[in-house]
Amino acid sequence: MTVAQVRRMSVSDSPIPWLLPLVALLLVFTVYPLFYNIWLSFHEYVPRRRALEYVGLSNWTQLWEDARFWQSLTITFVYFAVALAIELVLGMAIALLLDSDGFGFGFLRGLLTMTLVIPPAIAGMMYLLMEDPQFGVISYFLQWTGLLDPAHPILATASTALAGVLLPEIWQWTPFMVLIFLAGLRALPPEPYEAAMIDGASQWQIFRRITLPMMSKVIAIAVLIRGIDLFRVFDYVFVMTSGGPGTSTYTLSLYAWQQTFSFVKWGYGATLSLVTLAIILVVASLFIKIAKVRW
Repeated sequence: MTVAQVRRMSVSDSPIPWLLPLVALLLVFTVYPLFYNIWLSFHEYVPRRRALEYVGLSNWTQLWEDARFWQSLTITFVYFAVALAIELVLGMAIALLLDSDGFGFGFLRGLLTMTLVIPPAIAGMMYLLMEDPQFGVISYFLQWTGLLDPAHPILATASTALAGVLLPEIWQWTPFMVLIFLAGLRALPPEPYEAAMIDGASQWQIFRRITLPMMSKVIAIAVLIRGIDLFRVFDYVFVMTSGGPGTSTYTLSLYAWQQTFSFVKWGYGATLSLVTLAIILVVASLFIKIAKVRW
């Protein structure tokens, strides 16, 4: 291609000059890492040789026999389901409360964005301090109400550690659901509501028969976005418990990170990451098909 042709293309209506930077970014940061991870899953780093060694399907066969993998996968699904359900219900409830043009409601909607600008690691550290058994405000309140035994701290007890990690997750990302639902509620047409009120429908009937059906696509998109993000949770668990006590909060992402960087098993860590990606793709595709989400 000559210089003159390049100049003509840059000033024409051709989309190629605008797509080339995007394609380059996708190749460098998406396609190449994916194929490198696939290649790496068939190799393993040998410390004594300081080199990668081809191991075939060894990492994949080890995966299905690894009890820690299945445990971390179960914990990830529990974390995913509980957090998503709570954020969905709370997000819709708060969105319905804030769906008003009254004085101060705009300011309240603006406040919701404050939690979203905090890095998850910082939010996890905040709740780590608040759940501290000696001076944490959450632990003090639960002990004062008799809901928590001082001898069993939240994050140091296997039965409550996962709930302690879920708290910052729910606190930080419920406003995200609220904002999406608010945008959907504000875009709904008023005519069905006016007709329902004339017919004497109750608020619950209006919500169940009008609001929910018309909001179904918005809810589906919100669930899809948050579900993908929840399944790869890492920050809160790493900062607050590092997978403990024992393995009660070990998630799949944390386990892949540990195998890759702590145990220097690069091939096995790549295999775990690919399995996580495959699960997300399969679950997301099934959800898109069932919920009939269209982009």
